[in-house]
Amino acid sequence: MTIAAVRSDGPFGARVTGVDLSRDLSAADIQRIRELWLEHKVLAFPGQDMGDDDLERFTIAMGGFGEDPFFDPIEGRQNIAAILREADETSPLFAENWHSDWSFLECPPAGTCLLAVDIPSTGGDTLFADQQAAFDALPDDRKEFLRGLTAIHSAQLAYAPDGTYGESDQGRSMAIRPDESARETRTHPLVQKHPETGQECLYSTLGYIIGIEGMEQAEAIALLSELAKWQSRDDFVYRHQWEPDMLVMWDNRAVLHKATGGYEGQRRELHRTTIAAWQV
Repeated sequence: MTIAAVRSDGPFGARVTGVDLSRDLSAADIQRIRELWLEHKVLAFPGQDMGDDDLERFTIAMGGFGEDPFFDPIEGRQNIAAILREADETSPLFAENWHSDWSFLECPPAGTCLLAVDIPSTGGDTLFADQQAAFDALPDDRKEFLRGLTAIHSAQLAYAPDGTYGESDQGRSMAIRPDESARETRTHPLVQKHPETGQECLYSTLGYIIGIEGMEQAEAIALLSELAKWQSRDDFVYRHQWEPDMLVMWDNRAVLHKATGGYEGQRRELHRTTIAAWQV
């Protein structure tokens, strides 16, 4: 089989065929998938008859396991978490805001994999926003201004005990573990060069970014709010529709993502792994 990619109907993203991810991949297969991943930023592999062993093996092939704070893994695994919503669940939708996974870590992950386990008949699309395109479309003077900013990242708004998914978050089926360590802060440039492609990308957005170094808080939040609207403009966004037996992987260094609902009364489960930060 020949590994081939068909561009999505959106501004980026692709469907990949010609590969069976339930089997060991050759070095050439791994290189080809990584090339397509860097080119298209989001890859969907339809028609994959995969289990958790296969998901783990694929993640290792793509760069190894990254850190997964604040999630408990599924039973019997150390590196797989269930993104789960039961049919009768009434808690607010998980991950409904734009973000790049775990941007508050010292070495944030290169990517994320999601394997379809239980897909509702309607709804549950995942939205992705191309942050290379978002930066490229800015005026030159705005680019230069943003290049000089350093963002302060933290998980406190989401995963501290008093955060969105903290102690007051009841009735949720996902195994989230809030902790005081979520209050820690780390800094990353607001504009980063992708470590593999060299392309400049806006990195993360409101939620995991809580301030800008050297900027008054009110000014920083106003700037981040304005920027967040720009980062998620329709012409930068790809809407991914899930199918049974599908694996999706995306590049956290180049895109933002968010969940959507629309499947009330139906169960939805995906198994997630995190791909470790790129090591030169």
